Amino acid sequence: MSGFVEKPEPIEVPGLVHLHTGKVRELYQNEAGDLVMVASDRMSAYDWVLPSEIPDKGRVLTQLSLWWFDQLTDLVPNHVLSTELPEGAPADWAGRTLICKSLQMVPVECVARGYLTGSGLVEYKESRTVCGLALPEGLVDGSELPAPIFTPATKAEVGEHDENVSYEEVVRQVGAETAAQLRQTTLAVYGRARDIARERGILLADTKFEFGFDGTELVIADEVLTPDSSRFWPAETWEPGRAQPSYDKQYVRDWLTSPASGWDRKSEQPPPALPAEVVERTRAKYIEAYEKLTGTRW
Repeated sequence: MSGFVEKPEPIEVPGLVHLHTGKVRELYQNEAGDLVMVASDRMSAYDWVLPSEIPDKGRVLTQLSLWWFDQLTDLVPNHVLSTELPEGAPADWAGRTLICKSLQMVPVECVARGYLTGSGLVEYKESRTVCGLALPEGLVDGSELPAPIFTPATKAEVGEHDENVSYEEVVRQVGAETAAQLRQTTLAVYGRARDIARERGILLADTKFEFGFDGTELVIADEVLTPDSSRFWPAETWEPGRAQPSYDKQYVRDWLTSPASGWDRKSEQPPPALPAEVVERTRAKYIEAYEKLTGTRW
């Protein structure tokens, strides 16, 4: 069993209908039919949404996504209509709320990988492939791939894990034309983001995107290129053959799997609350990623 350790009650706001509680975001609909997306400070790890929050995390994710949307406008349109706070919304929603187009979402996690790690490394060790794509011999954890690859996954419910699928499975689900468009756009956006990040001393190992259709137009949605949806590595310490330090929830994962937490990941027991030090170090990593990428102080 996994999911929420303590599932939050959604805040009621006049004129907004609550649609969904995700791992990090609350989704509402306003009277115009637009989506109102509120990024919380919740933290997930190992398919659990933890009882501890990371202060400012929701604002970092939102503001970093907005910055990236601006860098990508010539490649793909995005779903953001406004960043104004809905009337009657709590003041705490400021900086973490987006008013977005309601799209026909594509039921595929669009993942781009430029480096080998994570679930891709596990599959590579077994078959020398990732999502069915053959890769050269001799790659190790952290190796840069000969070229970025599109490795889609299914979308999972809260408490479940995304499953990697082949490109052929995407074609079966959404059709050949849409699958080709998803792959082309995913790799184009990854390429742009990789180059921008590299200029700032950060390697973009992999990332995932969500897309939807506004009529016949493909639109990028949700969050983009944040420490929650991407693996960012410091370029100066990159060394293939080992796990890389990263700008994400690494401190959280490390503590949860350490003896200090007392938690058995394989058990049915929910994970414990995080110590203040782990919370603060994780917050600092998210803010450091924001500042390095955008070049602005938090």
